[in-house]
Amino acid sequence: MEPVSEWIGLSLVPGLGIAGYWRLLDFFHSPGKVIRASSQALRQVPGIREKQIAGLSAGKTLLERGRNELVKLERMGGTALSFEDPDYPALLRQISDPPPVIYISGKRELLNIGSVAIVGSRAATVYGKRTAHSLAESLAGFSVAVVSGLAHGIDAEAHAGALAAGGDTIAVLGCGLDVVYPRQNRDLYRRISAQGVLVSEYPLGTQPEGFRFPARNRIIAGISKGVVVVEAARKSGSLITAQFALECGREVYAVPGQVDSYKSKGAHWLLQQGAKMVLSAEDILDEFPPGTLNSPGNSAAGADDAVPTLDPDAEILLNHIEPYAQTRDQLLERSGLSAGRMSELLLFLELDNLIEVLPGDKIRKAA
Repeated sequence: MEPVSEWIGLSLVPGLGIAGYWRLLDFFHSPGKVIRASSQALRQVPGIREKQIAGLSAGKTLLERGRNELVKLERMGGTALSFEDPDYPALLRQISDPPPVIYISGKRELLNIGSVAIVGSRAATVYGKRTAHSLAESLAGFSVAVVSGLAHGIDAEAHAGALAAGGDTIAVLGCGLDVVYPRQNRDLYRRISAQGVLVSEYPLGTQPEGFRFPARNRIIAGISKGVVVVEAARKSGSLITAQFALECGREVYAVPGQVDSYKSKGAHWLLQQGAKMVLSAEDILDEFPPGTLNSPGNSAAGADDAVPTLDPDAEILLNHIEPYAQTRDQLLERSGLSAGRMSELLLFLELDNLIEVLPGDKIRKAA
C-alpha cells in the first residue's frame, strides 16, 4: 500500500481536480509513480494539460508537502485515508468520482457501518427542524448512523438528534477539517469530533467556498445507503444530493410538508418522481432487507410504549389537536370544553410532551 502522504501530495497539485487525479492514477497505478514521472511520460496521459504537468514538476516538494500535511493533521487528532486503505468507506468506493483521499477526525469505524443521510434547507421551518431531529433520533435508536453536512437548519438538527439519542453521526464538510463552518455550529462540530466523525476531501485550511458544497454532497450520498430530504426548495443543494444518490444506486426518501409551503416544494417534487414517503424511521428501515443496515437498539424501538394514560377529556381534546398549529379560540370552539377545563388539560398535555404551545398562543400536536 502506498504511503498516504503520497496520495495527499498528488492531491495538492494546483488545478488537477478529481478527474485529472484518476486519469493519472489509471495510467501510472500509484500516486508515487505519478509524482516521480518525467514530463515526457506525463504527456502520454490523455486529458492532462501542460499546466498540470508543470505543477507535477516539483515532485520532491509535493512529497514533502504531503508528509507535512499528514503531520499537521495528526497533531490536531485527525488522520487521512487513501482510496486503497482498508478503512476507506466501502460504499464511497462505488461512486463514479470518489475522493482519492479523505481527511477524518473522530471514530473512523463509523465510516463502514449502516448509515442514512438526512438533508434539507438551511433556512428550515420549525416543522422541518423538529422532523429532522426526531427522525435522526429514531434512526440512532436502531443503531443507524446519521449522515449530514453540518449546515444550519436540517443538517444541524439531524446531527443533534442522533447525538441526543446517544447514537452515531457523520458530518461531511465543504472545507478543511480545521475550519468550523458555519461558526454558530462550533459546539456541534466539537461534539461530532468527539462522539462521531468529521469527514472532508479537502486539506487543512481550505475555506468553505460555494463550489465545494455540491462536491461535498456527492460524498454525503456516496457514503450512505439512502438519502432522506426533509425540507427543501425546488432548486436546492438537497435535490443535488438526491440526484447523486440516484446515480449511486441509493434509496431516496422525502418527508411531506404543508402543500403550500415553499420550503417543501423540493420534497414534494421528489415524491411525485417516485421517492418513498417517510413518516417515521420504520419507513426507511422497511426498505432494507434484515441485516443490511443495523440491528435495532433500545432508545427508539419502544418509544410508542411510553405514551401516558390520559384523562378521558384529555384524550378527546388531543383528538382535536392537529400537527399544524391552531389558535386556542379555534380549539375551544371545536372541543366544546369550558375555557378553564381546556387550559387545565392543555397544561397536562404539554407536560406529557404530547402538544406544543407556540408563540401567539397557538397549539399543535407534538411529533
